[in-house]
Amino acid sequence: MKKLVYFFIASIAMSTINAQNISDALRYAEESINGTARFAAMSGAFGALGGDLSAISINPAGSAILTRPQLSISLTNYDRDNQVRFFEGRSSTGVSNLDLSQGGAAFVFNNQDVNSPWRKFVISILYDQTNNFDDSFFASGTNTNSIDSYFLANAQGLRLDQISRFEGESVQDAYGDIGATFGYQHQQAFLGFESFILEPEDITDDANSVYFSNIAPGTFNQEYAYASTGYNGKLGVNLAMQYQDNLFIGVNLNSHFINYNQSTFLRERNTNTGSFVTEVGFENNLRTTGNGFSFQLGAISKVTDFLRLGVTYDSPIWYNILDETTQFISTVTENPDNPNVVLDPNVINVFPEYRLKTPGKVTGSAALIFGTKGLLSFDYSRKDFGSTEFRPSSDLVFANENAQISNLLGVSTSYRIGGELRHKNFSFRGGYRFEESPYNDNTFYGDLTGYSLGLGYSFGNTRVDLAYQTSERTISRQLYNVGLTDAALIDVNNDNISVSFNMTL
Repeated sequence: MKKLVYFFIASIAMSTINAQNISDALRYAEESINGTARFAAMSGAFGALGGDLSAISINPAGSAILTRPQLSISLTNYDRDNQVRFFEGRSSTGVSNLDLSQGGAAFVFNNQDVNSPWRKFVISILYDQTNNFDDSFFASGTNTNSIDSYFLANAQGLRLDQISRFEGESVQDAYGDIGATFGYQHQQAFLGFESFILEPEDITDDANSVYFSNIAPGTFNQEYAYASTGYNGKLGVNLAMQYQDNLFIGVNLNSHFINYNQSTFLRERNTNTGSFVTEVGFENNLRTTGNGFSFQLGAISKVTDFLRLGVTYDSPIWYNILDETTQFISTVTENPDNPNVVLDPNVINVFPEYRLKTPGKVTGSAALIFGTKGLLSFDYSRKDFGSTEFRPSSDLVFANENAQISNLLGVSTSYRIGGELRHKNFSFRGGYRFEESPYNDNTFYGDLTGYSLGLGYSFGNTRVDLAYQTSERTISRQLYNVGLTDAALIDVNNDNISVSFNMTL
């Protein structure tokens, strides 16, 4: 059956799939270390180095270090392992995929005027996959809280005639009309009522606004499956110049794009005495697309042949984002005439486009250059996630979310150290990075620790590089925003292998 599309103008708070909340803000505000294999092998510590196409994404002045045009392309195999704890349940889930992580070209134009202090001008075009969203986990355990609490939280205070079907009206028509007229919260209450999870105190009164559950208290066997795909990408144009012999400056103008898909499914069973509903299956799907703009300003100073210093300012990213959702619910009841209830609205909810401003970032860098033998580099970054903002901020729902972001998120600092040792045509590399949690309470979203190794071999004007990265972080993942807010604790381990081909023209 062809799906119908409804455009909402009502409040879109209390999204069951965490759309437009802190999780969204972090998803699109954080960046992982992707790029050339040389860049990845040194944990991205390139702010004062330059000379690499991915280094330009850290400090736009880095392209002015180049003496000749360069081309590069990189592939990365992303491998994610999730160790999940949910009450007494334990599970392990992994996902792996190969993708284009970087591509770009830099063109160097030397100034023929020997009397000018401006030595060269560089134009670069760069693509970076700033985040890979492919993920999957499975949580199962015995809970004393039921999914009924989610539907009750959404339904209490709403009129019965605003969350139920008219006589003869189809589920599809009712779900779409309720969403278009009243909003997403009413749809959630509708699903709870029509699946018999909720019961009104007075079913004969259209103005009834108090509800109770048809699921009796006790214990509940719950299984929760999560899967996501997609990526954040950045396409940038870089302009950089060298002033005299020791100063390099640059600017990046970046176009960002989001492609994200998420699906969750909860299966709950109970044998509690007095339960009219003994089993619930609840599916939610989200598709997010978006585009944005940012800029970067950077400078590198060659203090001596041994020491370089760098500084970069990353502006916020200003996103325009569009969300679409679908839902499905089924229940098993004690009604012998209708034991299996299935509500499949077959409707795509299209929400109004909204805006997101991510936090800016400041990076300071230093590098030690040991001639042709090798180098050591250090980057320090500061990013205030508490300044993340949904817009328009005058919207009451967004204002509440922004207040929560300001209270729960704070300043996150990161440290990156990278080194390279050269021997003949070989280069041996390693790195370390540490990123503080963006949350003020890091027990909810832990700090990240990562290590990297790499190897490069030069064939004259062509170089092949290989890198391995590993990182760890612990995340507490809530199942739903309201009601059933119990969390699965996930130990996340990312292992990435990258290969790059670099050509100097």
